[in-house]
Amino acid sequence: MDRDSAFELLKKYNKENFHIQHALTVEGVMRWYAEKLGHDVDYWGIVGLLHDIDFELYPNEHCKKAPEILKSAGVGDDIIHSVCSHGYGLCSDVKPEHDMEKILFAVDELTGLIGAAAIMRPSKSVMDMETKSLKKKFKDKKFAAGCSRDVIQKGAEQMGVELDKLFEDTIMAMRSCEEKINSALSDYENENK
Repeated sequence: MDRDSAFELLKKYNKENFHIQHALTVEGVMRWYAEKLGHDVDYWGIVGLLHDIDFELYPNEHCKKAPEILKSAGVGDDIIHSVCSHGYGLCSDVKPEHDMEKILFAVDELTGLIGAAAIMRPSKSVMDMETKSLKKKFKDKKFAAGCSRDVIQKGAEQMGVELDKLFEDTIMAMRSCEEKINSALSDYENENK
């Protein structure tokens, strides 16, 4: 599946700006990590883009409806496994095995936390966010309470990195794609007026 087809599939099952933005953010972060680690940037990006394909329509069947949706679109078992692995221990029993799956597991919740912290900044951006300020938000359990700190911590452990390093890298990854996401989101909003 190419990126354009993956995005069209995402939009078929997701209409809310929040879900589109989250998918684009995770896509961008996964592409950044793939490039950094010397892996297939497009493949990692597509997995990031599709990781929550079933969440908006089927929140109570998250990671359970995804295989059906993705198979019907001709998506391969490797992508399906990766998509389902991001919910390991929460809504899926598919364990993250590969580097890409471990990173997806870690950054899914973390991008939500970083995004919430960015909105609180005067700039409304990650461009001027520092790891130190994110650590404060991470420790405040009331802030972005829906973002599981346990999952983020487990993700860092699975990746074999310190939490600070995961924070730093994911902030950098989000900086790398913020402008592109804002533009894509604007285009999406204009398409759906």
